[in-house]
Amino acid sequence: MKIGELSRRTGTSIRALRYYEEQGLLAPARLPSGYRIYDDRSVATVQRIRVLLSAGLGTSAIAEILPNVVDDSVVLTGRCPELHEGLAVERARITQQIEDLEVARDILDSLIGRPLVITNA
Repeated sequence: MKIGELSRRTGTSIRALRYYEEQGLLAPARLPSGYRIYDDRSVATVQRIRVLLSAGLGTSAIAEILPNVVDDSVVLTGRCPELHEGLAVERARITQQIEDLEVARDILDSLIGRPLVITNA
């Protein structure tokens, strides 16, 4: 399929697909005319890329993760414990940011007269 079809099937802009290729996340075949040709596996790859981007990961981390994806989900194989450890560190960082934002929100709520909500997290 050409890039426009991949764009339609994944809901991803052509510009984003070209960016994924530049970052080494997609590797389409090229026709002599220069047109990119994607296979059906590219649809799943783009969906995985989008999931990983939405998790806050950068393209360099995604490039490391993609070869370790087991199936159509984004579950990793056990072949790369360093990758699991790195993702656990990233998760802890995000959790800390969430906690910091909740504290900031509570302070703002108290400043504008909203009742303070205390969570047991």
